[in-house]
Amino acid sequence: MTSSSTSITVSAAAPVAEVRPHTDTVHGHVLRDDYAWLKAENWRDVLKDPAALPADIRAYLEAENAYSETALAGTEPLRKALVAEMRARIREDDSSVPEPDGPFAYYTRHREGGQHPLVCRRPRAIVVIPGQGAETAADGGPEAGEVILVDGDHEGAGLAFFEIATAVHSDDHRLLAWSADTKGSELHTIRVRDLETGKDLDSGKDLDTGTEAVDRIEATAGEAVWSADSRAFYYVAVDENHRPARVMRHVLGTPQAADTLVYEEADSGFFVHIGETQSGDYLVVTASDHETSEVHLLDRRAPDATLTVVQPRQPLLIYSVENWASHLFILTNADGAEDFKIVTARIAAPGRQNWTDVVPHRPGVMIRHQHVIADHMVRLEIEEARPRIVVRDKQGSEHVVAFAEEAYSLGLQPGHEFETAVIRFTYSSMTTPAETYDYDCATRARQLRKRQTVPSGHEPADYVTRRLFATAPDGESVPISLLHRRDTPLDGTAPLLLYGYGSYGTLMPAAFRTNLLSLVDRGFVYAIAHVRGGTEKGWRWYLDGKREKKPNTFTDFIACGRALIAANYTAQGRIVAHGGSAGGMLMGAVANLAPELFAAIVADVPFVDVMNTMLDGSLPLTPPEWPEWGNPRESLEAFETILSYSPYDNVRPQAYPAILALGGLTDPRVTYWEPAKWVARLRATLTGGGPILMRINMEAGHGGAAGRFDRLEEVGLIQAFALLAVGKA
Repeated sequence: MTSSSTSITVSAAAPVAEVRPHTDTVHGHVLRDDYAWLKAENWRDVLKDPAALPADIRAYLEAENAYSETALAGTEPLRKALVAEMRARIREDDSSVPEPDGPFAYYTRHREGGQHPLVCRRPRAIVVIPGQGAETAADGGPEAGEVILVDGDHEGAGLAFFEIATAVHSDDHRLLAWSADTKGSELHTIRVRDLETGKDLDSGKDLDTGTEAVDRIEATAGEAVWSADSRAFYYVAVDENHRPARVMRHVLGTPQAADTLVYEEADSGFFVHIGETQSGDYLVVTASDHETSEVHLLDRRAPDATLTVVQPRQPLLIYSVENWASHLFILTNADGAEDFKIVTARIAAPGRQNWTDVVPHRPGVMIRHQHVIADHMVRLEIEEARPRIVVRDKQGSEHVVAFAEEAYSLGLQPGHEFETAVIRFTYSSMTTPAETYDYDCATRARQLRKRQTVPSGHEPADYVTRRLFATAPDGESVPISLLHRRDTPLDGTAPLLLYGYGSYGTLMPAAFRTNLLSLVDRGFVYAIAHVRGGTEKGWRWYLDGKREKKPNTFTDFIACGRALIAANYTAQGRIVAHGGSAGGMLMGAVANLAPELFAAIVADVPFVDVMNTMLDGSLPLTPPEWPEWGNPRESLEAFETILSYSPYDNVRPQAYPAILALGGLTDPRVTYWEPAKWVARLRATLTGGGPILMRINMEAGHGGAAGRFDRLEEVGLIQAFALLAVGKA
């Protein structure tokens, strides 16, 4: 297959998926799916054991992988060069800034050449940050007081996939509950480590049965919260359909079968998560979908305590909680507060009828997060895609922490402690490497704790970051964050990578990413389209990109591409579009709607089979997704809306740009068969253009490879494909 619009030529014959017609009749409409067979009937087993994949499906996926490797074989030297460049920008022995908690400070770091993080602690008085220049102790050695609590490289040795999900120390600092995923399927095993001996506690056997290991918890969501007495912890168990549905209490020294049920969610559309208030007073159990939430609290200091609901769920009511002693501070959209407000209530009477405004709602200023410490409430808010931090003391006086660049990213890091005036935040822009600050809310003193180093060198002045706006077809102004080298000619000839997401209210930060420099240094302009479906312009921006308004996400993205052409940053046919997950669905939609704009499209774990997925209530994420997309089985309106844009259902006879689809075999979020079916239909239907390539990682899930250097191989593949598509490989 040869493309007239790209520089990608493939001499080998592409795989042809067998046509096995399958039909489903919904609302009187017959849906035909010739490639439904690619969904393994035993998909639940495959998530647990990839070897369970049926032979015919495995053969097809492996043929697709081989075809893509053949198509991109000529880029192998380029891919190696890209990976080497990206690796050279990583400080291989990097460390996070230690977070103090009582007598210790906890942090993660990597060893040089290591793929996985090391979870560490050291005495609080020694807070070494490797490579930051202010240390008196040696870098990471025993003489600095460091103890490695979990060695990710050791634990992951010999495994095709390994990823640590959480590592939470007990209140008495003697134990660590840590969880890991060894398949990429997000089924986590929790183990408990004795921090004095360095050994896990699951080597013993249950004396009653003689077979079941104690203190080893299987099939969890990975979260863990300790009881205050350090004798038990809480976790979330997943059900048979891979949904986090039950909160369990595990007492140390007992088998999982003896664990106590604390909370069970009856609605398959609500997922359950746990955490704790910053004060450490309460276990927080949150049941939610994408537009409704319900929070329960449990006193961590009372072993026999029961859950108390803050406010019973009400449709479209969203809230989250923190506490100051006997009062709750609640971030909510109640009473028409579309962009959220903060209210307070006594814990003894937490219901909505008792809520009193503390930070009133201001339309267009979205409060994204609140953080409560002993004498201050801190909130992260965003207005017109620009974030800021607001600090409020107990007397109600406020001040703002912000930066002056056109486009930048801010993030709050909660830390472990409550009795403090210090918060920690990170700042970066598309040209400025990440900086980590400790900020004293009382004195307003700001201390730089760490600046991201780029070992191979980076000069921010060599780059330009800008904030532009595109006009959507309905007149809305869509923000665009832009990065390019200062010496890149802006004469309409530059290739441009346009990234987009636009779902679930997720904000795409204008943050520093070293990997982008390999493209930008080769003449690419990089742009983020902050399309509707995110919250860059408040909650309304999200509502205007979901359910019946979902097509706004697609037309916004196309408008951004055309605006960048009009502003002479690039030209039609010189744009490479990139998006992942729900952003991969965006890629599929714009491929159908405006294929002429793009030289190529990269669809990473793409949610492209929207109709069939939303019709199948047995899939892990489908019931919680109905508020986002609509339930096409129950609603004719939702059915017609989804049918109008679902990428797989709207593939049509036309020329398509070159497409690279990436997936993961054990992905429970966007199942492997979505890109597989989409690629098969694209290749069978298109009338020109292409080629259509697919690579399924047979040893990973939604996030791709877990090792930090293995992950670079995937990034190198994407960038080589983009460079090849615009003739720069």
